[in-house]
Amino acid sequence: MKVLATVLLMGGTLFAQSQPAAQSNPAQQSNSPVQSGAAPQSQSPQLATRPGNPSVAEQHIVKEVRHELVMLPYYSLFDDLEFQVNGNTVTLLGAAVNPTLKSDAESVVKKIEGVDKVVNQIKVLPPSPMDDEIRRRVARAIFSQDGLFKYSWSAVPPIHIIVENGHVTLKGVVDNPTDKNMANIAANQVPGVFSVNNELQVVGTNVARK
Repeated sequence: MKVLATVLLMGGTLFAQSQPAAQSNPAQQSNSPVQSGAAPQSQSPQLATRPGNPSVAEQHIVKEVRHELVMLPYYSLFDDLEFQVNGNTVTLLGAAVNPTLKSDAESVVKKIEGVDKVVNQIKVLPPSPMDDEIRRRVARAIFSQDGLFKYSWSAVPPIHIIVENGHVTLKGVVDNPTDKNMANIAANQVPGVFSVNNELQVVGTNVARK
């Protein structure tokens, strides 16, 4: 049984999707729907399941991994942390500005009871003063919008801004399509941004994971 979970520190919310085992229909293995829980509305973890529910042990691992990752001190709105649970193996995914976040994530997950193996595929973004400036500008541009200011209330907003070589990817969850479009427009208007890949998901909609 494989469980795919996306961890974003948005009021402590977890979005997880269980997936059928490898021998089942491959077409059913790529979906990772997001459940309700953008910053202002819900503070409780969510675990969405499909037919072929994860085992009790896997659910425990998902819960513990999520807890450990959201507590990492270097995790910020400029990072993206995701993970997969397959039996006793946890695969860490996403992107991090600080290399310490990658190593810290692996270190804490290894200590979780029931985890036998950790595959760390978190990408460390290359250091770049230009990208650092773009991160700050995009954050200001997005959260200065009247309809988007509410997403800046939490310690780490539910909108995450990933920047690499001037290319911006927006990750996370928003309340509605209007907010998603507003964030996209704001990011595209920032000087120095070469492109914007808007992967924001809207609460209550199912979005296929690429």
